Amino acid sequence: MTKPKGYSRLQIALHWLTVILLAAMFLNEDPIKEAFRSLMRTGTFTQTPLVAAHIFGGLTVLALAAIRFAIKLRRGSPPLPENESPLLQRIAIGTHHALYTLMFLVPIAGAIAWFGEIRWMGDVHEIIQNWLLAVAGLHVAGALYQHFILKSDVLMRMRRPES
Repeated sequence: MTKPKGYSRLQIALHWLTVILLAAMFLNEDPIKEAFRSLMRTGTFTQTPLVAAHIFGGLTVLALAAIRFAIKLRRGSPPLPENESPLLQRIAIGTHHALYTLMFLVPIAGAIAWFGEIRWMGDVHEIIQNWLLAVAGLHVAGALYQHFILKSDVLMRMRRPES
């Protein structure tokens, strides 16, 4: 398969939609935590729009990850910059693998914890969500390093679709 030179309009839109959704869920996690604590303590919880939004958001992240992964398998990804060191290439590839893995595992663990009412799975969900945040931070740092230090087009490929 020939590697595309850039990302498609759909890939870019799905990327940024995932970023926005994950950021909103990270920034507004207190209501679901309180509801889960109540569910574990008493067997009930107060349903609020923010609790419902977190559950729906998690399932949406899972669906977006599946769609993005299917497109990536079908279409491929642009090649890494030719002049990039082998170490940076391995870090970039590993970071992408970790991001996709965690975008599947975090919502799956959350759904198992919530719908199965399994306390320890809630702990797993919280731990791997922090891993996702750390790996996403590495991903952003790498993109900024590529753009500002190495002067590559890596960051711009996720802003402008392939023509």
